[in-house]
Amino acid sequence: MKLLISWALIRFALTAALLAASATTTGLRAETTGLPLPRFVSLKSSPANLRIGPGVGYSVEWVYIRPGIPLEIYQQFGNWRRVRDWNGASGWIYAPLLSGHRTAVIAPWSKSNVALRKKPTFDSAVISWFEPGVGVKLRRCDGQWCSVALDSMSGFVKQFDLWGAYPGEVL
Repeated sequence: MKLLISWALIRFALTAALLAASATTTGLRAETTGLPLPRFVSLKSSPANLRIGPGVGYSVEWVYIRPGIPLEIYQQFGNWRRVRDWNGASGWIYAPLLSGHRTAVIAPWSKSNVALRKKPTFDSAVISWFEPGVGVKLRRCDGQWCSVALDSMSGFVKQFDLWGAYPGEVL
């Protein structure tokens, strides 16, 4: 009887050790980054696969081919981040393919162009007009207006006209 109990304990210990080792080697351990959820990031590398689950064993739902697009992280699992884009596509992306550099898309929901202004006021001169869906770099936001850049052009856009910054968010 003692021998049977000893073998059962040894078998349990070996099983537990194997499960812990496989989780560590596959990178699927729970990880806490301390960063808030949800949060915006941008795509650092391309092409990047958007998968239906957190691992390379899951099928690819979508392939992003343009670096710099804004993505919203709303869930984490190990080295994988569950993200959504401005079109509503969502899935899992490997975290090292993402960057903390902030970007945004000009009012993808709008049917009209958005003004790029010289200063953060409605009576400021219009520098240019952006079509909906144009990607820009976010420089800073005060909760109402964001300073943005596109190539050599820069100015201010009303914050509610951007997908990539939360309403009232200060950067």
